[in-house]
Amino acid sequence: MSQEQENKVTINRAKVEEILEQIRPMLRFDGGDVELVDIGEDGTVYVRLMGSCHGCAMSLVTLKGGIEMKLKEAIPEVKEVVAVNLEQPMF
Repeated sequence: MSQEQENKVTINRAKVEEILEQIRPMLRFDGGDVELVDIGEDGTVYVRLMGSCHGCAMSLVTLKGGIEMKLKEAIPEVKEVVAVNLEQPMF
């Protein structure tokens, strides 16, 4: 097995959507929302923050401290969550 095949992670899209559905009421309460864009083979989940979440000063906190934390808790294979429409610092 090649190194590339060993690093592939399979994450159930329906499970990710299920967790996002649990998070959405909190986001919608503040006029925001989240959309699943893609799931990378490395375990990265790509989302789009929408409504008041997009452009909000707290959006990175919402992304990392809320969405990413809940997804990792429910799906250990999730490596990180990245918003495709936010400027995020590289760590």
